[in-house]
Amino acid sequence: MNNPLDSIDLHMIRVLHTLLTESSVSRAAVRLGMSQPSVSTALRRLRQLSGDQLLVRSGTGMVPTARGAELVEPMARLLREAQRLTAGSGRFEPASARRMFRIAAADYLDPAFLPTVVARLRHVAPGCTVEVLALHPGWDYRHAMACGEADIVLGNWLEPPPDLHRAPLFEDQIVCLVAADHPATRRGLDLEQYLRAEHVAPTSLRAVGEGVIDQYLQRRGLRRSIAVRSAFFNLIPEMVARSGLMLTTGRRYCEHFLRSGLAVSLVACPVDFPPLTYYLLWHARSHHDEAHRWLREQVRLSLA
Repeated sequence: MNNPLDSIDLHMIRVLHTLLTESSVSRAAVRLGMSQPSVSTALRRLRQLSGDQLLVRSGTGMVPTARGAELVEPMARLLREAQRLTAGSGRFEPASARRMFRIAAADYLDPAFLPTVVARLRHVAPGCTVEVLALHPGWDYRHAMACGEADIVLGNWLEPPPDLHRAPLFEDQIVCLVAADHPATRRGLDLEQYLRAEHVAPTSLRAVGEGVIDQYLQRRGLRRSIAVRSAFFNLIPEMVARSGLMLTTGRRYCEHFLRSGLAVSLVACPVDFPPLTYYLLWHARSHHDEAHRWLREQVRLSLA
């Protein structure tokens, strides 16, 4: 008699886990390095094996079925154990290691920082692969790290989550980015002008509530006028250059676009914001793991 386990392998488990966590065939294909037709074929096969649809349409997207949702954590455990099995001994040797590191990061970081991290990892551990994941409001990065779906998170918070380990990476002064011909470049900004200005702001990475800038303003009883919100942070400087919009963010991020020749300028911010503090976050489950300790050290060394 055929054993049902003979019909599924670790690759199929990885495909299904990625499909269920991404809730999208196209995004799963990108993460897996597969074509969309191949992922669709694998999903049909998995539906046949499980006797369940696993993913179903909901509006313009897809959501896991109840059965699919039940499978996410067991599959994450299987994949973690498989990674441990193939990692050899507990000693991590970067020059010969074969494993994947998953780094979740916000796109408002200094645009040069994350490429520096990736370049360092590829140089020191050429056999390891790196997956860079985007932080977005609908993604629970704390759960992702607890399940082994992400190794570390890079970003800034007024108050980092207390249940995670953290290390400060660097601080950045908050400034305003405006078009090169914006009136504020000639006259400067006072508080009233700043609050009246038309601002562009990134979509908050918090599932509920405002981002760091507006959290701080609200605590001071202040409110600015946000004319545009964008989920694509790296498109905002181009929006600023072509309009009267104002972006409030870290100097390191803005200076990258000044160096690129974009027609923008920096203006001192009249609000006494504290410096933006960027953190490296990780979960207790990986705190003592040698490979994870090495990864965290490489991130810190990338600041040198």
